[in-house]
Amino acid sequence: MADQALRKAPLGRSHGGSAGARVTPAAPATRLSLRAGADALGALSSVFGLTLPTRPKTSASANGRHALWLGPDEWLLIDETGADLVAAAVSAGVLHSATDVSHRNAAVLVSGPDAAGAIASACPLDLGNAVFPVGAAARTVLGKIEIVLLRSGEEDYRVECWRSFAPYAFGILAEGAEDAVL
Repeated sequence: MADQALRKAPLGRSHGGSAGARVTPAAPATRLSLRAGADALGALSSVFGLTLPTRPKTSASANGRHALWLGPDEWLLIDETGADLVAAAVSAGVLHSATDVSHRNAAVLVSGPDAAGAIASACPLDLGNAVFPVGAAARTVLGKIEIVLLRSGEEDYRVECWRSFAPYAFGILAEGAEDAVL
């Protein structure tokens, strides 16, 4: 598990946005890139304390932990409590690949009534309620970078990106929040 306390936060105390859409850095989290076959899902779901989603554009969340479906055998797990996800994966006793990507990723939170508009200013994904409801997750682009987007609430989104792109993602989201219109 990566020790988040040893790493300088890529966004520091950044803040941005507008009255309609707030843009803030997410707190440090443990992240795991997980690959596994269908036969391992039951045991892995059990040790992670949530059912790994198996349908495109879905996620599962429980007790500060999120599992985002990225492909037929691929998930991104995010734990906001500091738990050791690699140790949990090992304890499942089934064939899988688990890589701690905590130091690779950073996240930006976008919230408020104009949050979808702020993200849509640089992301081609349709964020309408019918197409991207609460709990939806997808790998997509924001400006010129790849992101993983999670809709965590009615007006709340989590934008996961590579750490080196975090200032760019934050800047483009803050600018989009200033321009967003209800």
